[in-house]
Amino acid sequence: MPSTLASPAALPADWRDFLALTKPRVMTLVVFTGLCGMLAAPVPIHPVLGFTAILCIALGAGAAGALNQWYESDLDAKMRRTAGRPLPAGRMDRQSALHFGVGLAGFSLGLMYFAINVAATIILAVSILFYVFIYTIWLKRRTPQNIVIGGAAGAFPPVIGWAAATGDVALLPVLLFALIFLWTPPHFWALALFVKTDYANAGVPMLPVVAGERVTRTQIGIYTVPMIAAAVAPWLLELTGPLYGWTAVALNAVFLALALKVATRQSAPGDAMLPEKRLFKYSILYLFLMFGALVADRWFA
Repeated sequence: MPSTLASPAALPADWRDFLALTKPRVMTLVVFTGLCGMLAAPVPIHPVLGFTAILCIALGAGAAGALNQWYESDLDAKMRRTAGRPLPAGRMDRQSALHFGVGLAGFSLGLMYFAINVAATIILAVSILFYVFIYTIWLKRRTPQNIVIGGAAGAFPPVIGWAAATGDVALLPVLLFALIFLWTPPHFWALALFVKTDYANAGVPMLPVVAGERVTRTQIGIYTVPMIAAAVAPWLLELTGPLYGWTAVALNAVFLALALKVATRQSAPGDAMLPEKRLFKYSILYLFLMFGALVADRWFA
């Protein structure tokens, strides 16, 4: 268990530090997929309620991010890409981060319950608890499958958005959940390949650290196949139209080409890992475009 305080001389945190705790970059994708899940639903939602539901999703994601950084402050201090976060940098004490995360979680769930519906509240609660307790506390430090299982936490937003509009869950949001769940391993393992040293220094058992580069590359290729199947399934099952379908075919063809490049190569000393960086960057754009195509197909096709 990490120490109680990040530093005895922690400086007073300002609003930028609390914002950083919420992982705003990650939150952007969470909010977008949640919004797309809501807009793809067959039942329209009042704009004010829709805004409220998306706000709850954002606050819930921010709460999960804050609690993740509260628990992992010791790991963050050992990794170059996270050492500047508020806790390891000594700009905030861990108790403030804990209170902030718990408060955000409680407010987001209370607002979702009273303003939207029970179904969306339950799924939001499950997503927060899964990310904090299953991924952060249980899996992250124990198994190289942390990303595989923990990926479920990031796959909930479109389901929450759909449930906020309809009050239930149907096949399409389940397929969207599967898409994000299967997208997560190649996305994060591509990152892990070029920041492997960071994870090794922190003692995080990411797949490249404990199983090696070759296994990681193979797994990226393997997971890409069912991800593509989940991506085109809504079209094949006639849950979406051709606008989404052909966009999915094109985007997944590019993803497959980039993933195969990563899966079939071996890095050399001094390698800049450009194919891995391309796959990682494209994977983010890919998810935005896939969900954007889903909404465009629903509203404009």
